[in-house]
Amino acid sequence: MVESLVAVRDRRDQVIARISDAYAHDLFDVDELDRRLDLAHKVLTVAELDALVADLTASTALVVQPSVALDDPGRPQTKSLRVIMSSVERRGAWIVPKQLTARVFWGNAELDFREASLGAGVTTIDVRVTMGNLEIILPPSLAIDVDVSSFMGNVESRHRAPAQVDPSRPLLRVTGSVVMGNIEVITRLPGESRRDTSKRERRERRERREQRRLARAERKALR
Repeated sequence: MVESLVAVRDRRDQVIARISDAYAHDLFDVDELDRRLDLAHKVLTVAELDALVADLTASTALVVQPSVALDDPGRPQTKSLRVIMSSVERRGAWIVPKQLTARVFWGNAELDFREASLGAGVTTIDVRVTMGNLEIILPPSLAIDVDVSSFMGNVESRHRAPAQVDPSRPLLRVTGSVVMGNIEVITRLPGESRRDTSKRERRERRERREQRRLARAERKALR
C-alpha cells in the first residue's frame, strides 16, 4: 500500500522538529544536524523518517506538532502592535489574535510564529512599515499569503509554504504596505538559530543546483 503523502508530510514535520530540538539540547553537533536534516528531506516513507530519530528518547527530545488551529475562547479578535523608533519581539508561546495590526515606524519588529497559537481559518496581519523592518519567522508547516505593496522598499519571502493549503490548519495572511523599509518572511526550524538557518539555506541551494545539473545531464544523455 502506498503511504499517504499527507502522513509522510506530517511525520517529516515532526521529525525535523524533533531533530532540531535535540540539537538545541546539545545532543549532537551541527554536522550531525545537517546530516539528519538532509536525510529527512530526502526519504519518502514514515519508517525511514522514524529511523532518523530512533535513538532520541522521549525524555530528551520534544516532538513538536505541525501548526494546528486551536480553539481558544480567550483569543482576542483584534490587537495592535506599534513600534516607533524602538524594537519589539514576539517569540515563544504567544496567542495570536484573529487580526493583528502592526505599525512600524523607524523601528524593528520580529514576529516568531514557531510556537505561537493560531486560530482556525485565516489569521490576518495588516502591516504598515515606514523606514523600518519587520521580520516574520514561520515553521515549515505554516502556510502564508503575502499581499503587500512596496514604495522604495523591499518585500521578500523565503518561506516555502505547503504546496496545498490544508483547511484543518491555519493560514497566515499578510496585507498592507511598506515605504522605504523592509519586510522579510523566513522559515526557521524549532530551536534553529539565525546562523543555523543561513547554513541550512546554503545547503538547500547547493542541493537544488545539483538536482538541476543532474536533470540537465539526464536530458542531454537522452538526446
